Amino acid sequence: MATVALTTANFDEVTSTDGIVLVDFWASWCGPCVRFAPTYERSSEKHPEITFGKVDTEAEQALAAKFDIRSIPTIMAVRDGIVVFAQPGALPESALESLIEKVEQLDMDEVREQVAAHKKGHEPSAATSGAAS
Repeated sequence: MATVALTTANFDEVTSTDGIVLVDFWASWCGPCVRFAPTYERSSEKHPEITFGKVDTEAEQALAAKFDIRSIPTIMAVRDGIVVFAQPGALPESALESLIEKVEQLDMDEVREQVAAHKKGHEPSAATSGAAS
């Protein structure tokens, strides 16, 4: 499968579906991004069941800002609508394949529980909001 251009118009739709979406934040002037592109493309051919998206950070500055992208390339993995990995730096092919394997092996019920617990931990309770003074 070829890579898909991700924009503010289609990003949420593409990444909110079930399954794995890898996202490459890049720019044409970025040497490491240009060198990483063939590796990313080869991996997309090997894994047709995964959506491989690319965000041009020059054209899609709002998306880059939304995800606080400060260094490119940055690789993000989204599974079942949840960001499960994000890291700046071009990955060697073996590391990209290893990342894909790890994302495929995730227990998503456990991930959803962790996300829910994290969100719950950040909600103000009566004890922390000053209501119990």
